[in-house]
Amino acid sequence: MNKKRMSVRETLKLNNRALSIFYRRYPQMVLSRFISVIWTALTPYVGIFLSALVIDELAGERNPQRLRVLVLTTLFFTALAALATALLNTWKETQNAGLWLKVNHIFSEKLLNMDYVSLDETGTAELLSTIRQNQGGTGWGLHRVIANYEELCSSVFTILGGVSLTVSLFASRVAEDAGVFTVLNNPLFIVVMAAVMLLITYIAPVLSNKAESYWALNVKFLNHANRVYSFFGSLGYRRPIAADVRIYRQDRMCEKCNRENKDNTFGSKSLMAKYGRGPMGLYKAASGAVSVFFTGMVYAFVCLKAWAGAFGPGAVTQYVASITKISSGVSGLVSAFGSMRNNAAFLIPVYEFLDIPNNMYQGSLTVEKRIDRKYQIEFRDVSFRYPGSDRYALRHVNIKFEIGKRLAVVGMNGSGKTTFIKLLCRLYDPTEGEVLLNGIDIRKYNYMEYMRIFSVVFQDFRLFALKLGENVASKTDYDREIALDCLKKAGFSEKLAELKNGLETFLYKDYERDGVDVSGGEAQKIAIARALYRDSPFIILDEPTAALDPVAEAEIYSKFDVIAGDRTTIYISHRLSSCRFCDKIIVFHEGSVIQQGTHATLVADERGKYYELWHAQAQYYTG
Repeated sequence: MNKKRMSVRETLKLNNRALSIFYRRYPQMVLSRFISVIWTALTPYVGIFLSALVIDELAGERNPQRLRVLVLTTLFFTALAALATALLNTWKETQNAGLWLKVNHIFSEKLLNMDYVSLDETGTAELLSTIRQNQGGTGWGLHRVIANYEELCSSVFTILGGVSLTVSLFASRVAEDAGVFTVLNNPLFIVVMAAVMLLITYIAPVLSNKAESYWALNVKFLNHANRVYSFFGSLGYRRPIAADVRIYRQDRMCEKCNRENKDNTFGSKSLMAKYGRGPMGLYKAASGAVSVFFTGMVYAFVCLKAWAGAFGPGAVTQYVASITKISSGVSGLVSAFGSMRNNAAFLIPVYEFLDIPNNMYQGSLTVEKRIDRKYQIEFRDVSFRYPGSDRYALRHVNIKFEIGKRLAVVGMNGSGKTTFIKLLCRLYDPTEGEVLLNGIDIRKYNYMEYMRIFSVVFQDFRLFALKLGENVASKTDYDREIALDCLKKAGFSEKLAELKNGLETFLYKDYERDGVDVSGGEAQKIAIARALYRDSPFIILDEPTAALDPVAEAEIYSKFDVIAGDRTTIYISHRLSSCRFCDKIIVFHEGSVIQQGTHATLVADERGKYYELWHAQAQYYTG
């Protein structure tokens, strides 16, 4: 258990930054909450003050005219306060709708603008997982910051309002002939009484925060436990694995792991349960007891002064209510700051994630828009190793792409094919050497413009639970005729004819009950259509027929020239039968290009790697 507490300065620094993040993106959300909470903190005092006047009048002169004015005034301000509160709440609720999504949008925005090399690192995924576990598991993190500041603001104005109605309590004097009660006029007694009240008020939230701090101080342990339990808890309904879980009854294995887990986090024998029965429970109980003791002191002090004739019954109501509110305000103030301090530890990984730097040079040169698609790319002595690794994934690669040709990239798993494609698309930059577009280092081109010259179907592509047409076009406003033509070229026409809503058909059932589930092969055809719709001069297909049956694969290859058109096409494939359709084949092995040539020349080289791979698969195809 890490017992180190964060300093006040560091606590405020971390929390203020979080508040500024929210205010920059959602200023009305922040303002609506603060204005609403200030109004809510102050308006009760109007009612307390007017009620005291009414009670005093009833207990004193009972002037009907004055009572009428006081009652009507009270009703008017009550109605006005209710109306203003309703309007402020409407504004607040409108601006705060989807707060959880707003927080997630901050992280999504960072992910979308992050260098891919950082996004692809395991550490980034683990950091984001930790942040989400903090949010979903124990409720800490970025979204708690606004609630803490809201409580802080409410407490400050509650104290100010209460003080304005309570000052006269200590200034009011009992009669000099009140005997023993005259001690209540002694300035020293008044100072001691006020100090004791403040001390007790302070102690209650301190004890409560101390209990809460056990969660913050055990954050790493809790994060791990939440991650494990979140995984186990979702086994039954996570579609990609639900079938395996049921067939092999893997839930039983999880139950056994849970029973054998000595650190059972949330069970009756867990560490947190031990703290709950011990120090956490004691601190919470002590906090409640101190609060009750304070209430008793307030009633005793106010009633004694009233008994001695310092003020009337209306003032009793005013002072008791005001002091109680001051107490809740001080408690809220201490509690809010304590929560801010506890939450600050959970903000550190948030900023660590948000501060991940973008080191890739974005470039400034405009990529020439050529109607003839005459773009030539060359790898010139390119080597690459992944961040944190001493091993080169690629070594001294030299390749020049011939415009409009079909290029196949083959090799065993781990040979460097995928890394080669990521360098080509500039998802990574070379560790050594350079990649050239029309003779210019691609790092000098505008990053987004350069990426637009590629259409890619990755092996692990994803479709969205949106309309078919929107999946093809990757936008909501699209050309229907082009989308239909691309689906036809990709071999999806037969399935499309079965869809009664055509391009308006929703894929999957995430958002629409009538959504259509597509098979792996059908999804791959849609992904190919998406690549065609972009109409980029380079099209890259990573295992383009991996999920297709032999008939569908033959259909794709029979339309090979129609699909590719005048684009420069690059295929990554384990099925070497596809290489026969290509103009050039590049063979990767252990990060290096070891062979280049046509299918005929490479298969004739009996000592080459391609010959070995080809004949290892020869039983699955003819030719």
